[in-house]
Amino acid sequence: MKIILRQDLENLGKMGDLVNVKDGYARNFLIPRQFAYYASDSAIKRLEVEKKQYHKKYEQLKLAAESLATKISELQVSLSMKVGEEGRLFGTVTPAAIAKELTIHGYEIDRRNITIDESIKTLGVFTVKVKLHQEVTAPLKVWVISED
Repeated sequence: MKIILRQDLENLGKMGDLVNVKDGYARNFLIPRQFAYYASDSAIKRLEVEKKQYHKKYEQLKLAAESLATKISELQVSLSMKVGEEGRLFGTVTPAAIAKELTIHGYEIDRRNITIDESIKTLGVFTVKVKLHQEVTAPLKVWVISED
């Protein structure tokens, strides 16, 4: 069955793409959840209007994310952790702990949008990535200090 995608779907295509999928997948999943339209002339016209609105909203969200990224990149967060011998932590610093600390500073960031390249198991200063938008990520300095 030929359908037109209403939004970007991983492993299927981008918004506005004409794709061929199995009938059951289209009828039972994509169309009821409004991820796609049946491929028809009226659907193509309707999609053009939606595409314009989508791109306008996308650009607004991107601009907002870029301004938030500048604020977050200037921010430094400190986490106090229990420390054992030789400055090694009991456990590791998790994205959830960083998200909680960001909430205290007034930024509501989901823990799934925080990327730690290497696990943080020692005291020091580390840089983590905060994904704010598909195209916008901000570096965040995290100071890991001793609880004592």
